[in-house]
Amino acid sequence: QVQLVESGGGSVQAGGSLRLSCEASGYIYDYCMGWFRQAPGKEREGVARITPGGGITEYADSVKGRFTISRDNGKKSLYLQIDSLKVEDTAMYYCATLRGLTWSPINWGQGTQVTVSS
Repeated sequence: QVQLVESGGGSVQAGGSLRLSCEASGYIYDYCMGWFRQAPGKEREGVARITPGGGITEYADSVKGRFTISRDNGKKSLYLQIDSLKVEDTAMYYCATLRGLTWSPINWGQGTQVTVSS
């Protein structure tokens, strides 16, 4: 069972940047992984995903060009660089292991809050 712990969230002004981290305990080398977010009153949505070796990344249209997903398997870590933050990026962000390169999660972390003010 893989356990995931996110960190790096915070309160920032619009236009700023954050780097989210997700540290895994357990074997993640064979898993695609992804980042999801859930804003108050909205459903959880996938925003970025990456293949086990990091060679393929995919993004939701709403974040393309601003979010960058990466991973370091040696450190059992997943990252999400968020630039040009918008107020509408305010949400709880979660990392997850995925069933293939899909939005179907296997394991979730507890989330890290990102709050963007204007």
